Amino acid sequence: MISTVKQSAFTINGCDFIRSKSQSLASSRHISVFPPLPAMKSRRSSGVSISKPVFVSSVESFGGLKRSNEKTDSGLVKCKAYEADRAEPIEGPESKTEVARKLKIGVYFATWWFLNVIFNIYNKKVLNAFPFPWLTSTLSLAAGSLIMLISWALRIAEAPKTDLEFWKTLLPVAVAHTIGHVAATVSMSKVAVSFTHIIKSGEPAFSVLVSRFLLGESFPTAVYLSLIPIIGGCGLSALTELNFNWIGFSGAMISNVAFVFRNIFSKKGMKGKSVSGMNYYACLSMLSLLILTPFAIAVEGPQMWALGFEKAVSQIGPQIVWWMAAQSVFYHLYNQVSYMSLDEISPLTFSIGNTMKRISVIVSSIIIFRTPVQPVNALGAAIAILGTFLYSQAKQ
Repeated sequence: MISTVKQSAFTINGCDFIRSKSQSLASSRHISVFPPLPAMKSRRSSGVSISKPVFVSSVESFGGLKRSNEKTDSGLVKCKAYEADRAEPIEGPESKTEVARKLKIGVYFATWWFLNVIFNIYNKKVLNAFPFPWLTSTLSLAAGSLIMLISWALRIAEAPKTDLEFWKTLLPVAVAHTIGHVAATVSMSKVAVSFTHIIKSGEPAFSVLVSRFLLGESFPTAVYLSLIPIIGGCGLSALTELNFNWIGFSGAMISNVAFVFRNIFSKKGMKGKSVSGMNYYACLSMLSLLILTPFAIAVEGPQMWALGFEKAVSQIGPQIVWWMAAQSVFYHLYNQVSYMSLDEISPLTFSIGNTMKRISVIVSSIIIFRTPVQPVNALGAAIAILGTFLYSQAKQ
């Protein structure tokens, strides 16, 4: 730290750093690395706070650090500084690297939300015409697994380096992910997309309860208070839902619990693992596919799928195939982008982004499917989403 600035503008010249030659020889044996500098004729306003400490960020044109044949445009020492509560030099333009990083995050968020909205639209269209959520869930995981296997084979993406220990730690994560994925799909097959996502906005409440009573973790009072609007909003929406269905409601609730355990297992098991977000989700999809396939066959079975497909083709036409392919591909893409964004942002930013994503899905599904919504139902959804946002802020 240099000093507390006492004036609104300041200049730095050679005499601010060194004493005269005679004083230097008398009081110190160190040889100055700064050349004699002329006094500055004019002063520029720096916009520096008059009461905050100033730190030197970088110093340029040190005469003693340059080769003798190099000349500077002026005899001034160029010094960049920043105030104590600022993260970048005063008057300095934002670095290109930081701008590029923010732009990259913005693209990730926009792509994540867009892909998620498209997935939910096609997923609901498929489930309305072909009500087999277990097969639909299986196809989603199969499409993602195939995409990543092709990407690795063609070296479009670098294949992860994994070992047996990696897959052991991934197994409980995959089990929880599979349950959560199927439960959410079952829910959407029975109720409106908007209702499923309103109930799923209550996931933070389950996260706190599980962490508190099963893991013994404690949270600030603000976190517990934020659960009140989450639970109250979800309850109000459920009570006023016009097309309420217990299977749909239960599926959304089970999905919340499963994804909470998925996050807990993921945090505990993946510490120190050097696998990128994209490859991590790819491995998760493949393992979940292996877990889900035999259960899908047992619950629904090829015979039911064949009859259901014939009925769907007779009602919708061949485009049902496109709908199934689209929902499967978009499911993988939106999840892949969300995991890739986790490599670039903090969990808090991700949580806020997830809240905004849910809002975009709820609004778009209501508009596209013309879902009837009562004012009280909309109020409950708004309260629940506001509670989710407050929760993310309280956990900061």
